[in-house]
Amino acid sequence: MGFLIRLLVTAGALWVAAAIVDGIDVTATTTWGKIGTYLLVALIFGLVNAIIKPIVKLVGCVFYILTLGLISFVVNALLFLLVGWLAGVMNIPFEVNGFWAGFWGAIIVGVVSWVVNLAFGSNKND
Repeated sequence: MGFLIRLLVTAGALWVAAAIVDGIDVTATTTWGKIGTYLLVALIFGLVNAIIKPIVKLVGCVFYILTLGLISFVVNALLFLLVGWLAGVMNIPFEVNGFWAGFWGAIIVGVVSWVVNLAFGSNKND
């Protein structure tokens, strides 16, 4: 149940990011197509964050220390770009055009997810 809630929260956060940031586009034509796209991209986003992000943190832990954690903004932007690229490879109509779109998209998704989880008391141990 917790997985489903996090998936829906992430999909909603991706919708907010696509609405606010120029360069993040969902090109599906129907409403259900857009909803499906957000859900699929949220799933990809969760998998990338669960599998690749810990490896990047482990390998680059010196950079995290040297930059006092600011490198995490760059890492999150690059992971967001990776999600956009993976969606393109899988013919999912989701595009992230450029580093800055990925940067701001990752920040918006992180902040929206945090606020929603804070408001509804979501627990990662679910």
